[in-house]
Amino acid sequence: MHPAPSFEHKICAPHELPARVARLARPLVFTNGVFDILHRGHVTYLAQARSLGASLIVALNSDTSVKRLGKGPDRPINTLDDRLAVVAALSAVDVVTWFEEDTPLNLILALRPDVLVKGGDWKPEAIVGAKEVLGWGGAAHSIPFEHPRSTTALINRVRKQGPSSG
Repeated sequence: MHPAPSFEHKICAPHELPARVARLARPLVFTNGVFDILHRGHVTYLAQARSLGASLIVALNSDTSVKRLGKGPDRPINTLDDRLAVVAALSAVDVVTWFEEDTPLNLILALRPDVLVKGGDWKPEAIVGAKEVLGWGGAAHSIPFEHPRSTTALINRVRKQGPSSG
């Protein structure tokens, strides 16, 4: 039997986050999303987010939260456990967790990150939690898409191509 991969230790249940975050170097960067089928846009974005601080926490929408986002009845493609493991395996990520609500506001309030980050489709002032983070002296950033990719577009392309003999 082989030991669990070391990245599995980056996965943290929401109720254990305050203790884990207390041990992380500051400034603390926080971002969130579905991260269903990881692509180049995701990993570039996460590396850029990490460069804004000393530690990066990524919060994933739970499977039921994803369903409420209206991305389609078959989303997420990958389960929360699989999405957590894949994101945890990235070197830019220090801790990965999840949230059941529609937004990560409760996590943001509990963790008090120094930097809040979302992708280029969000205006900084519209990012959930931006008002609160700015209120305690932090910053909110919208990182422009360097590699415009979309999980939804990828899924649609695969569906359009149909089964192959490959």
